[in-house]
Amino acid sequence: MTLIAGLVAVITLYLLLQTLRTASPALLARMGRKAGGVACLAIAAFTGIRGELAVAIPLGLFGAGLLGWSPGGLDRLGLGGLFGGRMGSGGARSRLVELEEDRDTGRLSGRFIAGPYAGRSLDEFEVPQLAEMISYLDSGSAVLLENYLDRRLPAWRQHAQRDAAGRQRRAAASTKMTEEEAYQILGLQPGAGRDEIGRAHRALMKKLHPDQGGSTYLAARVNEAKDTLLRTHHG
Repeated sequence: MTLIAGLVAVITLYLLLQTLRTASPALLARMGRKAGGVACLAIAAFTGIRGELAVAIPLGLFGAGLLGWSPGGLDRLGLGGLFGGRMGSGGARSRLVELEEDRDTGRLSGRFIAGPYAGRSLDEFEVPQLAEMISYLDSGSAVLLENYLDRRLPAWRQHAQRDAAGRQRRAAASTKMTEEEAYQILGLQPGAGRDEIGRAHRALMKKLHPDQGGSTYLAARVNEAKDTLLRTHHG
């Protein structure tokens, strides 16, 4: 039984670490609030049983606020700035983005409050457009936008990755590589021989191969450069 319990614990810990590694900042913030809320309630219950109500009551209210159980949540406790944007009653605000949650329906809406899209609702934009904007936002605004996308389309990250890969493939297929480009990619001078092309290709692939943590797109371009130049030599 001890061995089985140990295996279960190891597997559970591994799955938890994998979840934390791939989780978005918005998800980690929510997990942090919930964990903090549960811990505060547990400590409040313990101190309450011991009769220390002066400690138990405020601690319990704080824990309930973290879990969103109290009307007005964290904002009533003056702790709205915890874990990300400035919190309000059912919403959050950063420098560029404002979110609002309908407490009755749970629907999350938002808008840009500054920048080139100031005043426009997040609902006006397609998911891929919003996903592309994330890398250009400040960290607080990026977290809120990820939070909004998590609610609007939970699988938006997978869609964004597929869209990016598709754009790279279309860009590569739309233009035929010239010899000049191929020489530049491989770092060779025009007229380089087959042996030089092979050595340059192998050296670059060691750095760029996806199995080594490199870029699939760049590795494909290096392969195309080698093929382009070898076809020239063959011709």
